[in-house]
Amino acid sequence: MQTGILFAFLAYFAYSCSDAAGKALGLTLPIFEIGFFVSLFALVPALLSKRPEDSWRQIVRPKRPWLVLARMGTGTVGGITATYAFIHLPLAEAYSLIFLLPLFVAVLSALFLKEVVGLGRWASLLGGLAGVLLVVRPGFNALTLGHLAALVCAMVGALTVILLRTLGPTEKRLTLVGAVLTAGVVVNGVLMVPSFKVPTLADLPLLVFGGACLGVGHIAIVMAARITPASRIAPTQYSQIVWAAVIGALFFGEFPDPVAVGGMALVGFCGLATLGGNSQATRPASRTWRTRLLRA
Repeated sequence: MQTGILFAFLAYFAYSCSDAAGKALGLTLPIFEIGFFVSLFALVPALLSKRPEDSWRQIVRPKRPWLVLARMGTGTVGGITATYAFIHLPLAEAYSLIFLLPLFVAVLSALFLKEVVGLGRWASLLGGLAGVLLVVRPGFNALTLGHLAALVCAMVGALTVILLRTLGPTEKRLTLVGAVLTAGVVVNGVLMVPSFKVPTLADLPLLVFGGACLGVGHIAIVMAARITPASRIAPTQYSQIVWAAVIGALFFGEFPDPVAVGGMALVGFCGLATLGGNSQATRPASRTWRTRLLRA
C-alpha cells in the first residue's frame, strides 16, 4: 500500500507542474488549444509505458468499454475545467476548491466500492473542507466561473478515482492512460478550431513540458489505483497545497494572506491525518471488492 501512496504523490507533483505550465500558457493561448497540445504531447510518455507483453490490439480493445468511455469523459472534463480554474484564479485558491475531491471520493467509495471510511478519516476530511472555506471565504470574496470550474473539476476527479479503482484490475495501464489522452486531443482539437492561434516559439517548451508532466501523472495515478484503496489515494492530493504556494510565489507573484495560509495549513494537516488513519478499517472491504472483480 505504501508504494501506491508514493505513486500518488508522484502523480500529483507531476500534475502540479503541468497545471503551472497551463496557467502560464493561458496568457497567450486559448484554453482548448492548451488542452489539445498538452494532451498530444502527454501521449509520448504514455506510449513509452507499453509493456513488452502487451499487444496494441489488446490496448485498443478494453474489457469494459463503457466504463473506459466514462473515464475518458471525466478526464476530459476535469482537464478543461482545471485549466480554466488555474488561469482565472490564484493557484492556491484553485487547488483549495479542487481539494474537495477527497471528500467526494470518501462518499463515493463508501457507496459504490463498499470501502469502510472510519470516523477519524471523516473528521479529517471535514477539517480539510473547513480549511478550504478559510482560503476561498465565500460571502467575503466574489465567486466567479473560475470557482465553479474548480468545483466541477473536484467532482469529476472523484469519479475518475472511483473509475480507476474499478478498472485497474481488468484493464491495461496504457488503455486507461491512452484513452483519456486521446479523448483530450479529439475534444479539445474540435473545440479549439474557432479561436485557434499559432503557438509561438516561446510557447512550445511550456507545451512540451506540460504534456510530459501530464503523461507521467496519468501513468503514476493509474499504477497507484491498482494497489491502493481509493479513499487512501485521494488525500495525497493535499500535497499539492505545498506546490501551489511555492510555484505561485516563485513564478506568478501570488502571496496568500495570513487567513488563507492558515486555511492551507489546516488542509495539509487534515490531509496528513487522513493518510495516517487506521488502514485496518479499509482493508476488509477492499478485499471484498477485489473478490467481486475476480468473479465478474
